[in-house]
Amino acid sequence: MPCTQDELRAQIQRRRTFAIISHPDAGKTTLTEKLLLYGGAIRLAGSVKARKAERHATSDWMEIEKQRGISVTSSVMQFEFDGFHINILDTPGHQDFSEDTYRTLVAADCAVMLIDAAKGVEAQTIKLFHVCRMRSIPIFTFVNKLDRAGRDPFELMEELEKVLGIHACPVTWPIGTDGDFQGVYHRFSRQVELFEGGDHGKTQAKARFLPEEDIAAQLEAHYVDKLRSDVELLDIAGDAFDLEKVQQGQLTPMFFGSAMNNFGVESFLKYFLAYSLPPLPRHAGQEEIPPDSPNFTGFIFKIQANMNPAHRDRIAFLRVCSGVFEKGMEVKQASTGKTFKLAQPQSFMADAREGVETAYPGDIIGLFDPGVYALGDTLYQGPRVEYDGIPLFAPEQFSRVSTLDSLKRKQFVKGISQLAEEGAIQVFRRQDAAFEEIIVGAVGALQFDVLKVRLEGEYGVDVNIQPLSYSAVRWVRQSPLELNKLRLTSSTLIAQDRQGRPVLLFDSPWQIDWALENNPGLQLGDTAPR
Repeated sequence: MPCTQDELRAQIQRRRTFAIISHPDAGKTTLTEKLLLYGGAIRLAGSVKARKAERHATSDWMEIEKQRGISVTSSVMQFEFDGFHINILDTPGHQDFSEDTYRTLVAADCAVMLIDAAKGVEAQTIKLFHVCRMRSIPIFTFVNKLDRAGRDPFELMEELEKVLGIHACPVTWPIGTDGDFQGVYHRFSRQVELFEGGDHGKTQAKARFLPEEDIAAQLEAHYVDKLRSDVELLDIAGDAFDLEKVQQGQLTPMFFGSAMNNFGVESFLKYFLAYSLPPLPRHAGQEEIPPDSPNFTGFIFKIQANMNPAHRDRIAFLRVCSGVFEKGMEVKQASTGKTFKLAQPQSFMADAREGVETAYPGDIIGLFDPGVYALGDTLYQGPRVEYDGIPLFAPEQFSRVSTLDSLKRKQFVKGISQLAEEGAIQVFRRQDAAFEEIIVGAVGALQFDVLKVRLEGEYGVDVNIQPLSYSAVRWVRQSPLELNKLRLTSSTLIAQDRQGRPVLLFDSPWQIDWALENNPGLQLGDTAPR
């Protein structure tokens, strides 16, 4: 039976789709794991750097992630909690994988910003925060690692304002910040939540709730005195809670806890669901498409090869923006006008998946991709819709990559092509060079390590990676002459991207300026034309 408008709106209202952003090592993947634990999606929480007898974090499913204890690709996890349908987008924290994070943020309706209590606002957090601010999405702040000695919470609030330019309103407040974390004070209910030790965060933490007037009997006097002094100062000088400002991305609710020990995680999740927004209208050129539009629309924000090593498959991740997705439906691709039947849709718990019959705005589904989808593609029914494109980032690191075994050319070409389609690397080739030797560009150097490991593990190809001196690539938008007749510095390289579009590779910004000054009419772009 087709979904009625009222049923559609009810499904939209219970959707929450958010990304978790932070600097590396702030505990982002750990927090994701603990949200899954409280949501009932897993029974036992894993760790990012697991011992042999322990399980790894659910979101770190790649072999290289398990080996190195870092997230190198974003993961999608879905679960039900308190009547809400939640889609978590766990993003890599390391700056070398930031382009994956940027793309993922486009699919999110809000963000959870994780901050290390001892370190405060760090460089990568600043970059990701500004991406969120540009999209005016709500930002919720979770100050993590309160089980260790950390900075004064007032200092952290001030830093949020000075460095990020956003005011913070604490919803919970820590009791004990010198490695003696006791619990949190709930400002609006005037209750204290006291935490008890557990099994190092593997299962849900035990907590006791007490009314404000009873805390003197449960806590030492210095904790009580400090809490009362802090709360009085917050009430007098702090920013008032304004839900409208929160939902406009102008004010961040602030929470405190320890993801490792599960302290404060459940209360944070409940507050977040109460204050965050369901899916909202999305821009498509000059128009806004409301989520309750009767016509299905969505866009592809991520492509991942080899999630199932046995089948060497390729999955395109689609964010549903409007209408109802149904298994087997026919849709059009905005970029080509082609029609596709979406026959094998899947939902995810990292790399684990199950079939999907229906999905609603805010949901993330995986589509089997035989090589027809590209990042940013819009799929739609009804009148043509094309959502605003996903930003592509120019690589800043370059290496020459070649196969050590010429007999494995086919596997090499396939591996490079599929990994390039994910968007983590960009491929360039000199016009006179064979495909056995190509130039790979990436945002960060660690991407080359990942490329080598994945080509060896997923495609059975050993490669040689030789770093190059280039630091910038520019796409040739318009040229007054044939490229080989342009006046260029001797080290500037003329090449082509994967689609055959002409590019120039430069060693320095000075070389770019020199090329433009000495070739009137030459027009260069720092991103590939769509």
